[in-house]
Amino acid sequence: MELLNPLADTNFPAKSVSYSGTAGSTGAWPAGAQGVVVWSDQACYVLVGEGVTATTASTPLPANVPVPFKVPSSVSGQWRVSAIQVSTTGTIYCKPINIQ
Repeated sequence: MELLNPLADTNFPAKSVSYSGTAGSTGAWPAGAQGVVVWSDQACYVLVGEGVTATTASTPLPANVPVPFKVPSSVSGQWRVSAIQVSTTGTIYCKPINIQ
């Protein structure tokens, strides 16, 4: 199992956002994180990157299962996490990490 290193809250605080049939997006983090752990209280579709908006074609995420996502290597500016429901409104929770 690979260990994950949560980043300092000063620049990379945990964030959450609600979503429904309309995508919700977290506030932005600065470039520099290698990844982000994402979990949700409901099944949803998730997308990570600069200015992204999740759709039903995005990556599916099961409810109540933390999943690490890689921040795309193309990210050079602020980035965020976006989610949209599978069938029920919910909230995603996100914490930037490095892989160590």
